[in-house]
Amino acid sequence: MGRKVAVTVVAVIIFIITLSMGCVENPQRRFGNMKLFSSAFEDNGAIPSEYTCDGVDVSPPLSFSNIPENTKSLALILDDPDAPMGIWVHWLIWNISANITGFSKGENITYPQGKNDFGNSDYGGPCPPSGTHRYFFTLYALDTMLRLNKGSTKKQLESAMSGHIIEEAQLIGTYER
Repeated sequence: MGRKVAVTVVAVIIFIITLSMGCVENPQRRFGNMKLFSSAFEDNGAIPSEYTCDGVDVSPPLSFSNIPENTKSLALILDDPDAPMGIWVHWLIWNISANITGFSKGENITYPQGKNDFGNSDYGGPCPPSGTHRYFFTLYALDTMLRLNKGSTKKQLESAMSGHIIEEAQLIGTYER
């Protein structure tokens, strides 16, 4: 029994050392003073239908504030954790200029965009099959510009951001059909 305890202690010590050296990313969320909000809906409020597949399906206006000073770029992920087949990706953008203050309604995005679960590389609004779903807009402040091809997946984006996230902010909207 003593040998198992010693092996466990050594494993924990090695994990703590690699975590402190940055070899293992800390999975904790890094929320701080950075803000993400929309003039179209409040946090945890209903997303108007014009921003969904039942309307014009244009991206909502988004505003960013309190971006950390050492930010080199921003990334945005919009996904739906309530989708029946698992998390559904609606929008991926990266290498957003750190001095931008947001996007206007339906803005033509010139930053690289990834492939969403609709199979497109642009905004795909809420479109739940039934019931109320939550939509998480997550803004990431990064300490680097990402080397990632247009059309990359959420998994590829998250892998590229790993170890580079300074802070994040989140806005949640709901939509019901």
